[in-house]
Amino acid sequence: MIQPLDAPRLREAVDRLALHDPHIASALAGIGHPEPRIREPGFATLLEIVVAQQISTYAAAAIWRRLREGLGATVTPAGVLALGDEDFRTIGFSRRKVEYARSLAEAVTSGRLPLGQLPAMEDAAVIKAIVAQRGFGPWSGEVYCLFALGRIDCLPADDLALQVAAQRLKVLPDRPNGKAMRQLAESWRPWRGAAALFLWHYYRRATLDH
Repeated sequence: MIQPLDAPRLREAVDRLALHDPHIASALAGIGHPEPRIREPGFATLLEIVVAQQISTYAAAAIWRRLREGLGATVTPAGVLALGDEDFRTIGFSRRKVEYARSLAEAVTSGRLPLGQLPAMEDAAVIKAIVAQRGFGPWSGEVYCLFALGRIDCLPADDLALQVAAQRLKVLPDRPNGKAMRQLAESWRPWRGAAALFLWHYYRRATLDH
């Protein structure tokens, strides 16, 4: 059974982090707790992750809105496979993302990607199953684990905003890369996912303040 990383669970985890990390404790006192980022597990969320890759949040939201409108609000593998090339172009998909979308829909339809089994799998196995699909890397699998499956210890270490936030929070001379982020986050176990949500919150607040 999926346990969402809802507000009470997230608040408790961040409070525990603050007890062990003085930098988080200091920042928490100034900016407060982050909001949950819960996503419905399944095909639509995975496809939305593909849509959002390498474009602005605004552009991704516009494309996703047009896709939902084109499919009658419900985004399903069958609906995606029924779209033609011109439909995808009108919606705003690049040629590469059309390939990824169709490949994902086919993987789910064929059972090659067993979405129904993912909630019962360990984090590493979920990420491996997702990364095996065209257009998905570790970041995509980790984000799905965190947002859709509520995995409280899953950290998308390659996320640029998280790296920038960690550099500012920890007053580091350089922005940590993915490997360095994973090393830094060892002290945040078993709440690394909650730490990620806090870092995104910290990043947004720092950006607004500047």
